[in-house]
Amino acid sequence: MRLVTQIFSALVIAATLGLSTAPSMAADDEGTIKRIDTEAQTITLDNGNTYKLPGEFNAEALTEGADVIVAYETVDGTKQITDIVIYE
Repeated sequence: MRLVTQIFSALVIAATLGLSTAPSMAADDEGTIKRIDTEAQTITLDNGNTYKLPGEFNAEALTEGADVIVAYETVDGTKQITDIVIYE
């Protein structure tokens, strides 16, 4: 019985550590691009949220005033875009 209790305790601890160290959470947002910072590789939507563009993304392909949906993950406090849909 003691072995079962130890195994159960180890599993509970492992599960707790696994949940608490999750590196990021995926989410999405939509709005109109209010500002594009090509130097910082970021866009700011009309709702005030700022997102970091992927490294390979050409920020000059975007235009202020475009309606977008962004999928992003928050990593170390930075909202990093994983996908973007631009409505024309």
